[in-house]
Amino acid sequence: MSFDLPRNVIFPVDVVDVRLDPRPHPFALANEQAIADNWRREISANPALFDGTVVLLSELGYRDNRLVGRCHAVNYATFMLWRKRRENSGAEHAYAHAMLVAGDNALVAIRMAAHTVNAGRVYFAAGSFEPIDFRDGLVDVDFNMIREVGEETGLDLSVAERGKRYHAMSTSSGTVIFRRYRKTASADEIASRISAFVATEEQPEIEGPVIIRDAADLPEGLMGHMKPLIEWHFAGGD
Repeated sequence: MSFDLPRNVIFPVDVVDVRLDPRPHPFALANEQAIADNWRREISANPALFDGTVVLLSELGYRDNRLVGRCHAVNYATFMLWRKRRENSGAEHAYAHAMLVAGDNALVAIRMAAHTVNAGRVYFAAGSFEPIDFRDGLVDVDFNMIREVGEETGLDLSVAERGKRYHAMSTSSGTVIFRRYRKTASADEIASRISAFVATEEQPEIEGPVIIRDAADLPEGLMGHMKPLIEWHFAGGD
């Protein structure tokens, strides 16, 4: 299957059937020394980096409104080298976004903290899939979304109204799987709660909330994949 996806368009997803393969990713096996050398440079530049575990895809396809694929657990050092060598690497990255919609229809995103890899960048609170996000080898996308939003913002989305389906967009930098999560509070109220949570954290992952009120209201530092998602939402995307 390799990677057989529509590119640079938003498409509906009813099922995400991505399995965790216990074998090492071929990219990790083929680049062991380069991974170690690059990681030494990365942590020298940013000692706050943590060599945790994330997953990288070895295949992903889209058919009949289903995303079907396979991924492998890798350490973050492997992921960091892959970011530099992604073209023709035999690997791709997928991640999930809970699109947080306030009661006034504004979107609430976040700006990443200065010590993180994406320092200053704006996107919906999110993180890479980790082995904890899999149930019997199958990815639980909503668990990942709820977990990451809770860790970064303190908000509990487990009781929020969810969009009826996922959507996805695949680009050269990765595949984002997203779903609306609606809260009844206004954007200002939600932002205030996030700011209060961040103030209690010793080393918060985010600098703070960012409110986006319409498709022209694009903040500085916005990640490239975010603009189409924002336009989709304010155009009434299904």
